[in-house]
Amino acid sequence: MKPDPMTPADPTDAPHQEPMSRSARRRNQIVAVTALVAVWVLLWGTFSWANVIGGLVAAAVLLAVFPLPPVTFAGRIHPMGTLRFLLRFLKDLVVASAQIAWLAFRPRHVPYSAIIAVRLRVNTDLNLTLMAEALSLVPGSLILEADRTTGTLFVHVINLHSLDEVEQFRSGVLKLEARIIAAIGSADEQRRVREGVEADLEGATT
Repeated sequence: MKPDPMTPADPTDAPHQEPMSRSARRRNQIVAVTALVAVWVLLWGTFSWANVIGGLVAAAVLLAVFPLPPVTFAGRIHPMGTLRFLLRFLKDLVVASAQIAWLAFRPRHVPYSAIIAVRLRVNTDLNLTLMAEALSLVPGSLILEADRTTGTLFVHVINLHSLDEVEQFRSGVLKLEARIIAAIGSADEQRRVREGVEADLEGATT
């Protein structure tokens, strides 16, 4: 299966970074270190002080040796949205792990895979990063490329057999984005997601 053709990129879709103050840079550094430590602990699979300290050291080295462009965090943390995101993420993790384990016990079954292009509704560096991490951590899906200009993720997915399943996965990615934005997004980002959902519902009914 091949990804659907994408519409030409609109230059206005490219993420725009405003100059940040010292306090904003410090806050973004704290967010970056926290995210890197969380990913480090998840990769090790065990929460311990040794893994947390190791994650802090790895984050410090990465940020010092491989400095990245500043990622603007325009929103705020919403506790209920964050809780809903975490609970659903854990559920998806368990379900996907069981599905991949089941495939391993079916030696004669040949799973088909697909590369699916999903254009996100919120095109920011932070949203692209969080979406890529969340999708890659769930077994069965892997980010191959992220187009920063159009806000598009190209995801390799295993065990898909029809176009309906492709559309279901694409819809699931957009729902994941909505949960992330509900957890940490700004009011404007949440509005853009709601407008995208309403547009999808109108398109489905016509």
